[in-house]
Parts: sequence; C-alpha cells; structure tokens
Amino acid sequence: MSDPLASLYQEVILDHSRRRAGEGELPDADAAHFERNPTCGDELTMRVRLDATGERVKALAWQGDGCSISMASASVLSELAVGRTVEEVDELVSTFRELLRRREPSEADEELLEDAIAFRGVAKFVMRVKCAMLAWVALEAAVAEARVSRD
Repeated sequence: MSDPLASLYQEVILDHSRRRAGEGELPDADAAHFERNPTCGDELTMRVRLDATGERVKALAWQGDGCSISMASASVLSELAVGRTVEEVDELVSTFRELLRRREPSEADEELLEDAIAFRGVAKFVMRVKCAMLAWVALEAAVAEARVSRD
C-alpha cells in the first residue's frame, strides 16, 4: 500500500473515530447485543431495528468505549448497514472479516465496503483485528437475535 493511500486510510479512521456516526440510543430496538474485547477492554452495545418484514436493517445505534479503531469501525458500519437486507449485512460482515485476514481486496470488495476498506492495514496488527471486528460481530449477533425474536 502506498504511503499516500495509507495516509488517506488513516484520515478516514481518525475522522470516523471523532464524529462517530450511529452512536447513541435506539429505544425501540428489536434487539441489542453487547460485545467486549477482553484483550484491550473495548466495549460496545449494538442495537438494531428491522423493517416490518424482518428482512432489512431499518435502524441501528451503538454505544461503546474503546480505541479509535473500534469506535471508527462502528461508525463506518453504521453508515454501511442501514437500509441493507439481512443477507447484504451478512455479506458485508463476511467481506470485512476476510479483509482483516489479510486477503487482498478486489474492486468489488472495495465497492461493497466503501470507507471500511480503510481498515485493511489493521490486518498487520493481530491485536487490533478484534478491535476492528467488535461492532461487526455485535451487529451480526443483534440481527440474528432480532430475527429470532420475531418468530
């Protein structure tokens, strides 16, 4: 990865860690899921509301405390997931997980992940992979819980 590109990715992460899209309450959530990274102490609760069909993420909100990587990752995910189908969210999580396993992203991955592609450098730092995945794992579980609660 070139230095200008790495610098741009770093700026995306820092921007999201400061402005934190999606941070807050969601009082009428269908489900909430708490995740904690025991290695560093990052914590996050993800709340999700599905649409009437239970097939699309209508809203989400999160609250957490942690490093800039975990908070920025939650912010990026918040912008990506709302309005997507449950299957699309599963694809997002899977693609992001693969990105953090040092798989070189394709153009399709970059298009799907949008700002989340900025976390590709995190794969070099094994201890930070869990930080980046925290919100994604929490959303995955919250969506599954919301779907079960509707049945």
